[in-house]
Amino acid sequence: MNAETVYLGLGSNLGNREENLRMALGLISDRMKIDKASPIYETEPVSTISQPRYLNMVVKTHTSLSPLGLLITVKSIENKLGRVPDLRPNAPRIIDIDILIFGDKIVNNEPQLVIPHPRFHERAFVLVPFAEIAPDVVHPVLHKTIEELCDSVPGKEGVIKKV
Repeated sequence: MNAETVYLGLGSNLGNREENLRMALGLISDRMKIDKASPIYETEPVSTISQPRYLNMVVKTHTSLSPLGLLITVKSIENKLGRVPDLRPNAPRIIDIDILIFGDKIVNNEPQLVIPHPRFHERAFVLVPFAEIAPDVVHPVLHKTIEELCDSVPGKEGVIKKV
């Protein structure tokens, strides 16, 4: 299988958030090449659960794993970093790694995996860092660039670049 360009969204709002992201990047780079990483942004949680603010970023990688193989890999990284499953949607987490885009693939026949990520186009905390590293990437379902999606998403004022 040829290496596919993949974009991953990373987030953390428990513990040492920056260290959690740094450790996740290290574990990702042990398994695939990281081509680009966005700056880190601080954001409000998207949840009704009271919780700390998130640090978010997007990375561009290349992998020869299948989409399901990549899901297994990122879930193992989350587990290694201490993520505990929580059945509440948008619950706080030490680390969250989402597969945003996997080449031009569309995956919707796996119960635990949908690619492109089904809600990232609605989330400023994903689109702002994504647009910083890959504004011209086209969403394979919506057929709009990341920059176009970012331009129209509400809530960008709450996505603050860490210095």
